[in-house]
Amino acid sequence: MDHILEHESDPVPDLGGVTESSKPSGGAAMDVDEDDEDAEALARLGIVKGADAASGSSGGADLEAKSIKCSQCGKVFKNTALANYHAEKSGHDQFEESTEEIKPLTEEERKQKLEELRAKLAEKRAHKAEEEAKEYKANENIRRKQGKDLNQLREEIQAKEAIKAAEAKKREKVEEAKAKAAVKAQIEADKKARAEKAAREKALREGKPFPDAGPSNPTPAQAAAAKPSQSGPSKDYPETRLQIRLASGGAPITTTLPSDSPLRHVAEFVASQSPDIDVDSVSLSQAFPRKTFSAAESSKTLKELGLTPSAALIASW
Repeated sequence: MDHILEHESDPVPDLGGVTESSKPSGGAAMDVDEDDEDAEALARLGIVKGADAASGSSGGADLEAKSIKCSQCGKVFKNTALANYHAEKSGHDQFEESTEEIKPLTEEERKQKLEELRAKLAEKRAHKAEEEAKEYKANENIRRKQGKDLNQLREEIQAKEAIKAAEAKKREKVEEAKAKAAVKAQIEADKKARAEKAAREKALREGKPFPDAGPSNPTPAQAAAAKPSQSGPSKDYPETRLQIRLASGGAPITTTLPSDSPLRHVAEFVASQSPDIDVDSVSLSQAFPRKTFSAAESSKTLKELGLTPSAALIASW
């Protein structure tokens, strides 16, 4: 087809006096019948060889073979090349020599044939473009779907990360609030301890008793708990709650011991609060009524010393 389009403006040679065996290959490519299949053969082959084998076998016959005819469909071909191409395209395999002469195409027929070839080529190109457009559209839909799925996955990941960040921020706020509350409570406890220490030192300077069982205004329960310690042995209480204030300062520490525990257990509890405290150097005293327990009393029980069910002690070392 490219060969035909390139030589569209060439003049048509007069091949009337030229025999089949002496015709050039270029002329054979132009002298074709009006069938589209033969035109495609010319377009693909470009240059078609002469049919020497078909015409040489009848050298001794009276009638010279002018063409080759397909016995199955009746089509006539100018040479063996076109016949072979027809056999390949159609699957026909029965051919015979024919005396029918294929006339060369006129200028009008040649132009008409070229127009048909152009139209057929345009149709093929349009069909190919349509198929490519469909394929492109299908690929574009696949690409868009993949992009949509990827964007959705990215959004889900971002949403999860945002939730995690919000939860982390919330936890930080809670921890910060707890830390602030702990610092505030420690400040209040330090203020209270300093106030109580100043009040105790003032009371000691003035020779006045100072209760160490809690705040300056004891509650009825604390006042009731302090009374048994003033009147000797107490009733039968299985446990004794002790509030111990360290001479080094700070908030008082509390513990609960069995009422049958010796006083030395209280000294051991105080020594366990710091590795710098030796249990043998711990001295326990009571602010109200003011009393310092001797080493001999360390083996006596809390019940015998009248410290049940609760008492406030001062520990020094």
